[in-house]
Formats: sequence, structure tokens, C-alpha cells
Amino acid sequence: MSAIALALFLAAASPAGAVPALAGDWTIDLSSEPGQPYTKSMTLALQPDGTVTGSFYDSEILAGRWKTDRGRTCASFRTTDGVGPYHSNVCLTGTGVSGQTWAEQRSFLFNWNGVRR
Repeated sequence: MSAIALALFLAAASPAGAVPALAGDWTIDLSSEPGQPYTKSMTLALQPDGTVTGSFYDSEILAGRWKTDRGRTCASFRTTDGVGPYHSNVCLTGTGVSGQTWAEQRSFLFNWNGVRR
């Protein structure tokens, strides 16, 4: 199935085309200090079977799922830095996204926002 056909399928299968709005390329703002920008890219491909592929923070998405429910479209997925797993979730918020990443091996939970690239 071509990318265009897949996008049309997903738009028809979801209310108001919400799924294609989450799929795609994003710039995620991971800044922790005002005035010190720190961004990384995120690419999400939402499959009709509910799986997510792509990449985040220079790491391939190893496992992921997405769903549209209760008026919002969100995805959860796992990546790794080679030391341990990172568990991330992202939800569409208007024209942007918001999410968080939990790194168990580093004992941190980080909230972040993003905009379409």
C-alpha cells in the first residue's frame, strides 16, 4: 500500500482525520533551561493494526501502539540508548504534541512538547 493510500485509509477509518495528524515528523522541545534550546526529531508512522514505527531521539521505535479514544489520539512506545529502555507517550494537542518520557535506568521522568517539522 502506498503512503498516500495508507494516509487516505487511516483518514477514512478515524474520526475527523485525527490519526494522520499525529503521524509524521515532529520537532520535540526537550529544553530544561529557559533560553537554552534543545530539540530532537520524532517520526511516527501509525499502522492500521494499531502499531507505531518510526524514531525518537535518534533511536528506532522498538515497540509501540496508538489509539484514538475519548476525543484524543495518543501513542506509546519504547526506544533504547543501548543501556536501558525509554518509555514515551505522545498525544496530539491541537496542531502540536505533548508527551513524556520515562527512563527507568536513569531515574527520570521528563515532560515535553513538540511542533510539526
